[in-house]
Amino acid sequence: MRKIYLTIRALLLWAISGIHFAVVCTLLIFLAIFIDPRKNDWPQRLFFRNILRLIGVQFEVHRSAGFDSQRTSIFVSNHVNIFDPFVVYSAIPQFFRGFELESHFKVPIYGSLMGRFGNIPVPDAPSRESLEVMTKRAKAALDSGISLIVFPEGARTRDGHVHNFKKGIFNLAHKFGIPIVPVSIAGAYQCFQTGNWMLYPGKITVYVHDTIETASVERGEVDALRQRVQEIVSTPVEKSLQDNPPEA
Repeated sequence: MRKIYLTIRALLLWAISGIHFAVVCTLLIFLAIFIDPRKNDWPQRLFFRNILRLIGVQFEVHRSAGFDSQRTSIFVSNHVNIFDPFVVYSAIPQFFRGFELESHFKVPIYGSLMGRFGNIPVPDAPSRESLEVMTKRAKAALDSGISLIVFPEGARTRDGHVHNFKKGIFNLAHKFGIPIVPVSIAGAYQCFQTGNWMLYPGKITVYVHDTIETASVERGEVDALRQRVQEIVSTPVEKSLQDNPPEA
């Protein structure tokens, strides 16, 4: 009986949230033609928070006392599912943009939104030239006071666990001397799993950890920094999986 209930629930939530997404995204793109997105942040945040309400999840944020919300930073988060952008945008209290694969910019509506709002394309097939262009775009955003977010696993988790972080973003942060803020998305895997269309009821908790300075990090310490950030991000996620296992 519960399986039937959950199936009907998921179908209704997908329909409602899908209609909301298409309509509001179109409106936001239209507004962005006339208004600088940096001066029009509140409707974007309202839209992203509403998506979480419409997929039927509870939402909670814990921000560490050592998190400096005034600093331009690179936020580093685990990657769970397609709702991660809505989750982090609802949790981080400052204007920021993200890295997106170039292929994502070709997705109808979503791609237009990402391009217009200043997300940075990441080449699907990296070359030296394309990576240099991406680095320049990232530097320009950071220099203008726009924080960035990255999911350094490079792909969504298929088992709920946090997998190895790629080193590129840590080299970038070190090169520019930009602080890193680890972000943990816990509980999201229990609500929606990549490869399965079911939406389960539950609570997503986001942990925004202490700001970590990189200016004093030596070149040979970058890998240790990567491992340290990965451990910080993964700890609440692993505890959530242990305390609240996903439904079979």
